[in-house]
Amino acid sequence: MSQTIRVLVVDDHPVVRAGLVGMLDTEDDLHVVGEAGAGDEALAQVAALAPDVVLMDLRMPRTDGVAATALIVAEHPPTKVLVLTTYDTDGDIVRAVEAGATGYLLKDTPRAQLVEAVRSASRGDTVLAPSVAARLLTKLRTPPAEALTAREVEVLAGVARGLTNVEIGRELYIGEATVKTHLLRAFAKLGVDDRTRAVTAAMELGLLPPPSRR
Repeated sequence: MSQTIRVLVVDDHPVVRAGLVGMLDTEDDLHVVGEAGAGDEALAQVAALAPDVVLMDLRMPRTDGVAATALIVAEHPPTKVLVLTTYDTDGDIVRAVEAGATGYLLKDTPRAQLVEAVRSASRGDTVLAPSVAARLLTKLRTPPAEALTAREVEVLAGVARGLTNVEIGRELYIGEATVKTHLLRAFAKLGVDDRTRAVTAAMELGLLPPPSRR
């Protein structure tokens, strides 16, 4: 008889958790031992329950999925983390992989593939959604662009908050013309031509935090 794989389901939406629990518990070799609605709750549950696999959402209140993944991997190495999210931006993927996630799947993954992915993750096998794998390969094959300077990131952070160039300059103690120069250099490095696309690109690269989800 095969060993039962103990699973912890982490998602801030109760309906999603309930659906995942119901799906996984129908499998003879899978058993959901607990649930959590935030990253800090997941850490406590892992310490208490020692699951084999954690199904981890990314964007949650308080401690997010990436931070929780890094802590679980560091403090509880036998437990494997399988990210299950709706987000497939480069920044999200890279952050999760760098944090130590064993796999990265999207929430539209078919049931049979998700169940098999949990089994694979429990063995320590890397599991990636096809679109995620393609993004990672493209990123690896693409020569790195010139990095933004710390000041350029600060200026873009101001743009993301809806500040004008004058307001950004006042906050950073630089002139409006200097703000424009930093923006133009950031546009060139990111391959965009306006403020909105620059902020979006910076978020996708993980240089700026994603917009908070209500």
